[in-house]
Amino acid sequence: MSGNGTNATAGYDYSAYYDETINFSPCDDVDLKDFGHVFLPTLYSLVFVLGFIGNGLVVCVLVKYRNQTNLTDICLFNLALSDLLFVLTLPFYAHYSAVRQWVFGDFMCRFISGCHHSGFFSSIFFMIIMTLDRYLVIVHTHKVARYRTLQAGVTLSMFVWLLSLFVSLPALIFTKVTDGPEGLECNYAPNNNAWKLYDIFATNLLGLMIPLVVMVGCYSRIILTLVNMRSAKKKHCVVRLIICIVATFFLFWAPYNISIFLKFLQSHGKMPNGCKFHRDLKLTITVTETFAYTHCCLNPIVYAFVGQKFMKRAVHMLSNWLPGIHLRPCSDLSETLFRRSSVTSKSSVTSTVIM
Repeated sequence: MSGNGTNATAGYDYSAYYDETINFSPCDDVDLKDFGHVFLPTLYSLVFVLGFIGNGLVVCVLVKYRNQTNLTDICLFNLALSDLLFVLTLPFYAHYSAVRQWVFGDFMCRFISGCHHSGFFSSIFFMIIMTLDRYLVIVHTHKVARYRTLQAGVTLSMFVWLLSLFVSLPALIFTKVTDGPEGLECNYAPNNNAWKLYDIFATNLLGLMIPLVVMVGCYSRIILTLVNMRSAKKKHCVVRLIICIVATFFLFWAPYNISIFLKFLQSHGKMPNGCKFHRDLKLTITVTETFAYTHCCLNPIVYAFVGQKFMKRAVHMLSNWLPGIHLRPCSDLSETLFRRSSVTSKSSVTSTVIM
């Protein structure tokens, strides 16, 4: 995951030309480049606008009500910041795709790539933290209540940001401006294959496999716990929301991760090397990468706006900003899965801590 789906600059792909195991001429990618020239700027711009508005609203609401902050709000705030950091890099890649060359210099090439990776990984990590937090609160209610403090939330957030920066360092170090057929390009160009493998496996393991395993494992236990609780109406809403969260994450990120893994296999001679397969795979990576990026637009919805308390805050704030428009909060889908930090007893978890 390097943002290099935007590097639709050359008319031909010579990446495999000097590989002695491959016996075909450079593939003509002109049509694919022309497709990316229109498709990527449009989709990146749309994701930027929607992601900026949604996550920006989450940040504004949580800052306005910072005196009522709990551990969940801290994680939600940092998740929104991560997605904002991610989407703020998209206008640069949209411009890159539109003009087919990098015009912002080597420093910005490295900096934007580093921010792009840091925003991606920190968003994933904060989703994992929120999942584990909900698991502990619901399944091990009384054991963790005293540890869910603001200080713990701040410390945990700092650790996640440092970890994200550390994981993203190769992108910051090895991404650089190089000369291309149509001008300057901003590419991830490590010194050896080990760092290329790192980029692929970090994206697949940290970006899909580990969070998916955590989500499936934790939410499965949560659902089993909910089955034995009262308040059937809210229980069903929560179960549906849990399924929605896991399914959305998988459907948005799995196609892209599978595509880049196939690209890895192709580069090692495990997949067909013909031009048609090469072009189809490259097109698939371009489309699935952009589709995966739209997940950051959904995070505010599945993690924030489904909560009744957050919706009331957001509606109240928007009503103050737009006095001529009368807004009403939606009905309670779930004040039960990602909201309060107060814990009473397992019999009341669905009404106090799940949302």
